[in-house]
Amino acid sequence: MIASELISYDIPPLKLSDTGVKALDWMEEFKTSDLPVIDNNKYIGLIGESEILDRNNIEDKLSDYNLSFKTPSINEGQHMFEAVSLIVKYEVGVLPVVDNDEKYLGVITPRNILEYFSKTISVSNTGSILTLEINIKDYSLSEISRMVESDDAKILASFITSHSDSTKLEVTLKINKTEISRILHTFERFNYTVLAAYNESEYHKDLQDKYDEFMRFLNP
Repeated sequence: MIASELISYDIPPLKLSDTGVKALDWMEEFKTSDLPVIDNNKYIGLIGESEILDRNNIEDKLSDYNLSFKTPSINEGQHMFEAVSLIVKYEVGVLPVVDNDEKYLGVITPRNILEYFSKTISVSNTGSILTLEINIKDYSLSEISRMVESDDAKILASFITSHSDSTKLEVTLKINKTEISRILHTFERFNYTVLAAYNESEYHKDLQDKYDEFMRFLNP
């Protein structure tokens, strides 16, 4: 997934001819504390709510602010993981996307990223979640897949968590079956440590409800 595939066109950019009042109105309307500023469709930077409120006259045009705009952006061809990194690094609510000529294309929001991840981790698919602890030197996703598939099941998603002070990995699997007792026995037979297992026939609804609630929080 690259940046261009995550672009949102719901949040419009400001122009240098716009006023601080307009910027504040749009921030309120679109529930964000940052907005991109463009000039002749070229990306200039982000302006924040606090920068406008610190101005003596918020009716001034943005071109009169003499600000050093924050300039985080991502090229349309970069991977979405870079977008996550930049949003966290600069603590912004929107991340502008530009082409190779710095032409403004749109923004990526945390909501866009969450919606993508919700599909990637199969939130809407009923199944089970299983977490294993494995020595780093013994990790083999193909071997883990073989054990899951031996019970006519499939891995829908997998995630690895590592710790700098440990020689072990935590491997979390989303499996497309709600009955995984045989899979658990298979892992235990081959000396895998099962840290947690959730049958999503009950767990799934709670997970989906929490996800829906969080999305409502992001977009009231």
